[in-house]
Amino acid sequence: MTPHTSPLLRKRTRTVPTALAILATSTFSMSPASAQTADAAPDQGTASAESSDSQWAIGLAGGINYQVYRDFDDSVRGLPLITYENQWVHVFGPGVDVKLPSLGPVSFRLRGRYIGEGYESDDSSYLEGMSDRDSSVWVGGVATWRTDVANLSAEVLADAMDNSKGTRTKLQIDRRFAAGAFGFTPRLTAEWVDSKYVDYYYGVTPGEARTWRTAYEGDSTVNTGVGLRIDWQPAPKHAVFLDMGATRMGSTITDSPLVDEDIQYGVGIGYFYLF
Repeated sequence: MTPHTSPLLRKRTRTVPTALAILATSTFSMSPASAQTADAAPDQGTASAESSDSQWAIGLAGGINYQVYRDFDDSVRGLPLITYENQWVHVFGPGVDVKLPSLGPVSFRLRGRYIGEGYESDDSSYLEGMSDRDSSVWVGGVATWRTDVANLSAEVLADAMDNSKGTRTKLQIDRRFAAGAFGFTPRLTAEWVDSKYVDYYYGVTPGEARTWRTAYEGDSTVNTGVGLRIDWQPAPKHAVFLDMGATRMGSTITDSPLVDEDIQYGVGIGYFYLF
């Protein structure tokens, strides 16, 4: 399930919806063969071919995330996207990967990614009196094992901006099914977030507590998700993507007095032109 003068971008410059971030962090299979066929299926950084030639694409994406915070002011947002990939690096919207040597079918990357999360106190009347919770740049690494059946990936990231001072670990399984000009990529995810992360984004300090909002200290938990990404190539060098996902938040998040929903939903759509 992470960006202003236009109506789409005006509300919160620090938050990119999860579904929009998925589109922004999607990678393209930019090998020379795929450049010729415009086979631009995104894979969220887990299934792209390692390319020896430079390839890049530009596009636009928009999306909305339905947050689990109480009475949260959800709104549609959008942003321009640029992707670039060569043998050593892959830039994808608000993130960058540095490619490391592979070990058989397992590839390794160093990763830096801006992840839009958190809130401002005026996003909900219930959040009045809360300090703003800021989005962060997260850095770490990812290992991906590509098999004939599916792609398996493990990602470990730490908060490089020390907003939450937290860490997160995500396991994902996905596979793309091709059908003519369309591709369908279902995915399952499980993400562990530590107590510092939960306490920062969902905790309530004693100074923020009110008669209607008790103090709360978060603990580590696991969020589980399911999603579907659809890609369509209406013409060579043109690609359109739709991503839908739902995440069931862990118990120490749903126990927070700031939260009144168990599941967070998101949808995003994007267009890219490949060069």
